[in-house]
Amino acid sequence: MKDNAFHHRLRRLCAFIIGVVFLLAGIFKLLDPTGAGLVVEEYLRFLHLRFLMPAAKGIGVGMALLEALLGAAMISGVWRKPVAVLTSVMIVCFTVLTLFLAIFNPPMDCGCFGEALHLTNLQTFLKNVGLLILMLIAFLPYKDFGVNRQRKYVSFFLVAASLAAFTIYSLKTIPLVDYTAFTPGSELLASKGPEDETGAGKPKVIYEKNGQEGVFDLDKLPDSTWTFVRTEDITVNGPEIDDNVPILSFYDSLDVYCDEKAAEGNVMAVSVYDTDKMKGDGWTRISDLLEGASAAGFTPLLLASTTKEDFDSLEVIVPEVREKLLESLYFADYKTLITLNRSNGGATWFSDGQLIEKYPSSKLPSGEKMLQMTGDDPTESMLRTSTKSRLRFQGFILYVFAILLLL
Repeated sequence: MKDNAFHHRLRRLCAFIIGVVFLLAGIFKLLDPTGAGLVVEEYLRFLHLRFLMPAAKGIGVGMALLEALLGAAMISGVWRKPVAVLTSVMIVCFTVLTLFLAIFNPPMDCGCFGEALHLTNLQTFLKNVGLLILMLIAFLPYKDFGVNRQRKYVSFFLVAASLAAFTIYSLKTIPLVDYTAFTPGSELLASKGPEDETGAGKPKVIYEKNGQEGVFDLDKLPDSTWTFVRTEDITVNGPEIDDNVPILSFYDSLDVYCDEKAAEGNVMAVSVYDTDKMKGDGWTRISDLLEGASAAGFTPLLLASTTKEDFDSLEVIVPEVREKLLESLYFADYKTLITLNRSNGGATWFSDGQLIEKYPSSKLPSGEKMLQMTGDDPTESMLRTSTKSRLRFQGFILYVFAILLLL
């Protein structure tokens, strides 16, 4: 009898651990739906299922929400047998898929916890092996799962409703907490001097063209046919230096790089990584924002992932708006812009190269607001807004676990 009680507790403990991993993994992906879609795109490329690419974001959000709901169900202990079967199928599929990733080791991130935690392909596989072992203990045989308390259905549905609301909120705005290289407080590489205090020298940047990577200095960047990939670790008279300083590379219609423009004084940069999805009224709002930014003393930048010819061919932009946009128009690659700001047409405030705050396209600052911003202390503004957002996200996670564990 004691052995049966111990075995039941052990199964529940293993199911609880799996539930915590699933719930956190789902929440961190729901925090950044655009990032979740990018991860799914990488998997679809690896599996040669490119025809599903238009649905990548929907698949990513759906899988993340399912993962979070299964985690909540395992923690609360509701519908134990069907949850166990569905969770087992997902873990087995994830393990097989990540085994191939570990073998072939493509240059991609698993995205298990969104941007919050990056694992190598081998680490991802080992993580799934651990979950597989826990699954075998928790669910096999698929019987005698015990009976949950009725009130746990109430706690599950409260959490499910909260997760749905969080998903809708995340789809309409930018992530509450930014785990990309372009996080508030980060300083653009273009704002750095040629040497740091240690005399380490200039970092290297990696660009790619036709499948080949090239290493360049910041002051000797390649032309616009190359695509920015990452910064490179460097060694100068000592150990390796891991340089995670973000690079915002963009160029004008003459293919001249103008990175330093984003690192001088107050800058309001609007990034449009998908020009084809921007409607006419969206371009008008951007034009008004850039005009207001200039009047408030900001350097206005419109960074678009397109070419001059394709921009000129956009019929949704009325002539008077186009003329205003061209005054601030620069070009950058898609990967850089979607990393800079997850909102297509969102704005980013830089002060002397330091990223202060991001705004989604639905909540662009007004001219009056920007005029007020120029009188504020940028660092204080950055700390205030980023701390508030981080506390809201942490509060949401604590709320979810409190409902599941205490109700």
